[in-house]
Amino acid sequence: MVFATRFPVTLFWGPEFALVYNEAYVPLIGDKHPSALGAPARQVFPEVWDLIGPMMRSARAGAPTWVEDEHVPLRRRGFLEECYFTFSYSPVRNEHGDVEGVMDIAAETTEQVISRRRLQLLTAVTERSANADDLEDLVRAVLPLLRSSDEDLPAVDIRRPEVDIDVDYRLPAVPSDGGGPVLGERVERHDDGDIAWLPLVDDDIEHSPLLVVRLSRQLSPDDAYLGFLRLLAGTLGQAVADIRVRHAEREAAQVQRTMTEAFQRSLLPQPVGPGGPQLAMRYQPAVELAELGGDWYDWFEAPDGSLMLVIGDVAGHDQDAAATMGQVRNILRGVAFTAETPTPTAVLRGVDRALTGSASGTLATALLARVTKPASGTGLHVAWSSAGHPPPARIGPDGHAELLSTEPDLLLGVHHDAGRQDHELHLETGATLVLYTDGLIESRKASIETGMTRLVDALGQTHRLDVEEISDLLMTMAAAPEDDIALMVLRA
Repeated sequence: MVFATRFPVTLFWGPEFALVYNEAYVPLIGDKHPSALGAPARQVFPEVWDLIGPMMRSARAGAPTWVEDEHVPLRRRGFLEECYFTFSYSPVRNEHGDVEGVMDIAAETTEQVISRRRLQLLTAVTERSANADDLEDLVRAVLPLLRSSDEDLPAVDIRRPEVDIDVDYRLPAVPSDGGGPVLGERVERHDDGDIAWLPLVDDDIEHSPLLVVRLSRQLSPDDAYLGFLRLLAGTLGQAVADIRVRHAEREAAQVQRTMTEAFQRSLLPQPVGPGGPQLAMRYQPAVELAELGGDWYDWFEAPDGSLMLVIGDVAGHDQDAAATMGQVRNILRGVAFTAETPTPTAVLRGVDRALTGSASGTLATALLARVTKPASGTGLHVAWSSAGHPPPARIGPDGHAELLSTEPDLLLGVHHDAGRQDHELHLETGATLVLYTDGLIESRKASIETGMTRLVDALGQTHRLDVEEISDLLMTMAAAPEDDIALMVLRA
């Protein structure tokens, strides 16, 4: 039966378990063949006799055994090799029912066990390295994991040619040819275990970190072992490449954000100088966007001496929105300077005609306020008109805050002759007017009505604060805006 099957089988015969086996069993024992034929099992397998001896004796006593993926290190190729087997020892009886030997039916599972182990390590390394922010962070995340896999990696480190990141002193220094570090993959022969050096980044070997591994002396340094190390180095190299890409993207985004914010602010007017009205202004781009936006504020003195305050929002968050915003701003200024009496409705109607006449399709919200000194000489007279813009807020000298809600008119650019209304307000001495864009009150988590309520609550009892402090308070309320914010605060 043993000689007729192609499955690896051996008989351990007699009290000394002498080996009789078929040809299929030979690859399992390697260079122990042919001297193992007829030899006692204890003599053939001294390195694992403590493990298999009790199993054989148990089977000879009549109790069969079964083990799966059992670690059975064998000296079969000149060194003690890491091996795994699934096998069964079964009693062999004579015609009288007496046990005369033990039959071993075995299958080597070394390749499957080691492959499964290596796949688990590669998966864990991929998961741990996914969020590494830099090379040092990557090393801190994966090196303990690598060092826990001492069957494949008895000693392991990750190093740069010019500086050690985390030195494993069981490993030698970076190899050198005398004039500098040796580049590329390299395996060095050592009495206590070969050392493999593998670059993580193939396209930048000169600056690439290195995976340094002392090879296991229980594994053959064959294509499978070295191929696994290359795959591990490639996995780490992909993490390094991802880190470099993320860094480059962040740097590019920061450069773009800096440039776009600078461009956006260049379109905004300078702060009011000494002797001017108490006027504070703020602009903040959306935190989720590194692009230009369409929000703006503006102030200027009209030819008749009135102070014009403008706040508006062109739809979009890109270069086109910013360019359009600049055009609307300049058109509004031009109309105001050429109008005989620059009332808010007259100026906004002029902007309507210019936008619809250009067929640009531009739409924008805006609120234009014209501020003058009243005949009484106390406080300020404010006339304003809203083109679909959120209502201004007023803080009285007593600290009472309210929204000056009116029926808003059409957005700018909808119709060349849109009906528009002027609204009038006497801003008594100590009272404050707040103009803002919708980024201050809008949120994905709450309605615009809720945002307006929060705004009024925040403004209540702020009459003792100056305009700069009120502006800072409001910007703190929207510390992480989802949209751009423009803000103007005027104190009478």
